[in-house]
Amino acid sequence: MSTLAARDHAVLWHPYTQMQTAALPIPIVRGEGAWLYTEDGTAYLDGISSWWVNLHGHAHPRIASRVAQQLQTLEHVLFAGFTHPPAVELAEGLLEILPPNQRRIFYSDNGSTAVEVALKMALQYHHNLGQPRRTIVAFRDSYHGDTFGAMAVSSRGLLRHLLRLCFLT
Repeated sequence: MSTLAARDHAVLWHPYTQMQTAALPIPIVRGEGAWLYTEDGTAYLDGISSWWVNLHGHAHPRIASRVAQQLQTLEHVLFAGFTHPPAVELAEGLLEILPPNQRRIFYSDNGSTAVEVALKMALQYHHNLGQPRRTIVAFRDSYHGDTFGAMAVSSRGLLRHLLRLCFLT
């Protein structure tokens, strides 16, 4: 039987990866608290996790219970033209604690998409003012995600110069 890493290498293409020269990925099979575990039991401190894992750790019992409860009601609905109670309730709660000049919440499902939305909002804002912008400022050695716009404003990756040219034409 092949290892998880070998099976992965045979069928998956990972972001920012040149598949002909890439090392096999680290095969994580479970997480607990701040730790990730491989199929051979090696433990890694998760210093790059996302979402709630940053604060609460992997496999947090209360979060897992609430996610399972929500899945019994509604797993997903397209947010373009639809809504649902948890989205409205969370927005109402956030607006209560945010500064008063904040009137609406925009949801994004991941960091790359959040960067894409921020880019579109900034570009649209300046376009609406009649002052279109063609330059986006980003930190040196930055990583903003692996979607088209996020890669274009990141300094990481082989395609960034090509992507920037696409934005400037």
